[in-house]
Amino acid sequence: MHRMAARKRVAKSRINTTASAPPKRSVSGILPNLPIQFSGRLLANAKPQSLAERGVLFQAGDVADGCYRLDQGLLKVSIASPQGDERILTILGPGSIVGELAIIDGLPRSATVVAIRDCKLSFISREAFLSCLREYPEVYSDLVSTLVSRLRGADEAMAAASFLTVKARVARALLELAEHLGRETESGRIVILHKIRQSDIAAMAGVARENVSRTLSELKRRGLISQSSSYYFINDKRKLLGETEDLA
Repeated sequence: MHRMAARKRVAKSRINTTASAPPKRSVSGILPNLPIQFSGRLLANAKPQSLAERGVLFQAGDVADGCYRLDQGLLKVSIASPQGDERILTILGPGSIVGELAIIDGLPRSATVVAIRDCKLSFISREAFLSCLREYPEVYSDLVSTLVSRLRGADEAMAAASFLTVKARVARALLELAEHLGRETESGRIVILHKIRQSDIAAMAGVARENVSRTLSELKRRGLISQSSSYYFINDKRKLLGETEDLA
């Protein structure tokens, strides 16, 4: 009993620091954390591309020849189980780098990326990246440090999330959607300006759709959220944020 309580205290500590609220995703990834003269040169020579809403940037298993910086729009990163069930890993906003592991290892894409809104991107080829590395060999140490930090953060977030209840995971998914797709109304509520299906929330939260349905009904009953047609409203962000710390 004492051991279980201790595990929950450790989990809650991790959640408070790494996973309680959806992280702010201003400029994410490896490239922004490398020396400015290195990443700046790569981005200066990047090729502009456009992707329409619902367009597929690449699919898991595709040959990888570079990465992209998202200059405008929103992208959904997901994986699928052998049975075809989708799991949304994250939503990326402007400034994010997507597919960057490919410029390091050259292996096939590990996830599928689809546009949620019309996007403008900048493409950086693996060839250009390796050429810059040869010119700036001192960047290797920065690259290793950045990769280690990213791996450590992923491990901590995974460990923390494993202790979260279904309600906490659904609350996190709603808040992340609100961060990228939300707009505050005059009444102080946040409306998620995108038609969200329960299956989308389930894919983000990593839980069964039936559990999402029950959880949404509870949150509506308590007045934390509401729904009009296919649009969700967050009525009380502070209270919903408090739900993200609920431990199993």
